[in-house]
Amino acid sequence: MDSLLSWPVLWNGLFWPLMRLVFFISVGLFIGNLIESLNWTRHVARFAEPLARRARLKDVSAASFSLAFFSGVTANTMLAEAHEKQTISDRELLLSNLFNSLPTYFLHLPTIFFIAAPFIGSAAVVYVGITASAAVLRTGTIVLMGRFLLPPVPEGCVPCRLDEAPDNRGNPLQKTLKRFRKRLPKILYFTVPIYILFFLLRHYGIFASLQQFMSDNVGLLSWLPTEAVGIVAFHVAGEFTVGLAAASALLQDASLTTHTVVLALLTGNVLSSPMRAFRHQFPYYAGIFRPRMAARLIVVNQTLRATSIAFVAVLYAVFG
Repeated sequence: MDSLLSWPVLWNGLFWPLMRLVFFISVGLFIGNLIESLNWTRHVARFAEPLARRARLKDVSAASFSLAFFSGVTANTMLAEAHEKQTISDRELLLSNLFNSLPTYFLHLPTIFFIAAPFIGSAAVVYVGITASAAVLRTGTIVLMGRFLLPPVPEGCVPCRLDEAPDNRGNPLQKTLKRFRKRLPKILYFTVPIYILFFLLRHYGIFASLQQFMSDNVGLLSWLPTEAVGIVAFHVAGEFTVGLAAASALLQDASLTTHTVVLALLTGNVLSSPMRAFRHQFPYYAGIFRPRMAARLIVVNQTLRATSIAFVAVLYAVFG
């Protein structure tokens, strides 16, 4: 293990990633505040208005859904601002964040596909198609939950308040800068120390030990062929591309079928995602939301995500 105090370790593992994280959070915060100051949420929300109408979500949630196709940070910042102003409740914040799982997935879909395709060829189409189906299923579930968990809208009203008169008082840029200067220090107050803590945990092998424990305890996967269990173990212990490399080698020598490889990758996805999501998401989530709410959002989000992928994986195993 390299010395913690060496400059390459600190720069590559802490300073540069933290600078990038703070930069993108700042850009997302500024854009979110500017859109709100200009009252563009009324127009952006129109893209998601039909779904939000059925889920009884407000305009800010619909706008966040639309923006999540381009920037997850901006979408979450918009929700956090609305929650802080008590425009949306804890329950609606939770549902709105979950509602964004579909655009968040499609934001990363091209990267996922073009990484997977060179390794596993046509199996990449199947894998991406199944995970995309899981994202659609999650969104449909949230719409149904909104119908039952959020208060009904008065008759004759539209859940997305698109027809309200905009507030044009004051200079939008000045209002944006004022909110930006007020909000950014709060974000940094939580983000920086949490990111440093996670850097130390990663440097001293805590996360690696947890991932190794998960990869060593795959007895529950006895239903998979031994070679496929290897793909799952590589997926959990390493990065996504490590599992893909193992899958590629087994496909090339015909040790496994496309069907089995896709099931192994889906299983590895379910087992590895919670740890990676918490490790990568929590530092920036805790900067945007309150730490307790950030942890709650991640736990619920990953639980729903894992459940939906497991569900479509079972359907693929039975009917694929």
